[in-house]
Amino acid sequence: MATKKAAVKEHSVKDRLLTLFELQNIDSEIDRLHTIRGELPLEVQDLEDEIAGLDTRINKFQSEIEELEKKISEKKYSMQDSLDLIKKYEGQQENVRNNREYDALSKEIEFQGLEIQLAEKHIKEFKANIEAKKELVTTATESLNERQADLDHKQSELKEIIKETEKDEKALIKKSSEAEKNIEERLLIAYNRLRSNARNGLAVVPVERDACGGCHSKIPPQRQLDIKTFKKVIVCEHCGRILIDPEVLEQD
Repeated sequence: MATKKAAVKEHSVKDRLLTLFELQNIDSEIDRLHTIRGELPLEVQDLEDEIAGLDTRINKFQSEIEELEKKISEKKYSMQDSLDLIKKYEGQQENVRNNREYDALSKEIEFQGLEIQLAEKHIKEFKANIEAKKELVTTATESLNERQADLDHKQSELKEIIKETEKDEKALIKKSSEAEKNIEERLLIAYNRLRSNARNGLAVVPVERDACGGCHSKIPPQRQLDIKTFKKVIVCEHCGRILIDPEVLEQD
């Protein structure tokens, strides 16, 4: 911090404002290059997020299908166990000693029969659920493929634009960094804060028709005089932008 302060020489208010305005012009040109890209970076990001969401959804459905198929297998094993028990109990009925034993085995056979019916009902429900989820997977996959095609197209378009403007942007960024070295830290912090808050990125604006070149609010005559005489750095009372006399820009 101290090194930077020492490196920046003391300049008049006029020189400081001109240096700031030069930086503003460079940064505005960088903004213009970004504008050429338009909404493409945001559209690419939105598509990437949507594709990630669809991919997660498809994986979830597929996991649920696998779980349902596992349950079907378990029910089939359960049915086979019940069939084996029915066969076993029917064999035991042939060797019973009394009606009580026969009735007990009959109840066991009846119970296992009900277990088989219940398992068949569950298997039917699981299969219907699987079909429904497969349809959801198909729909989501179709959407995923469509979004992927859109993403590929927009990424290609964005890369082409970046390729066209990259050289100019790098040169401007370097130029901006060089200009920043000639501006005192306090003023540079104020400038960057103003730029980040301004919708059009303008932090330093000339006076136009007795008004702020940023928000177009009228500037009192005395403040206009202060701006012209470079007594100090003057900011707009309404938007906070740094004001500069347009005549000095024409002279420069």
